[in-house]
Amino acid sequence: MPDGVDRHLHALYICDMSDDNRTDKTGRDLDRLEAKVEELIRACASLKQENSSLRTRQDNLIAERASLIEKAELARSRVEAMIARLKSMETNS
Repeated sequence: MPDGVDRHLHALYICDMSDDNRTDKTGRDLDRLEAKVEELIRACASLKQENSSLRTRQDNLIAERASLIEKAELARSRVEAMIARLKSMETNS
């Protein structure tokens, strides 16, 4: 084979090797991207669960607060009624 043909084949071989290196790098990049996407999916699922749990807890606390407000109002009314009775007893004595 003439010397020019050997150089041409060598150049093609080098280009082919470069394509393999690019393919390997692209494959590794895709693997890393896939791992990151899977990590984000797991994080999203975890955050959805935590958000749901927090919303449930918030609903429970809101209901408990309403109940405590109602009990405090009832106690205030009873105390005011007792004070009014005591004052009326004082004036009657």
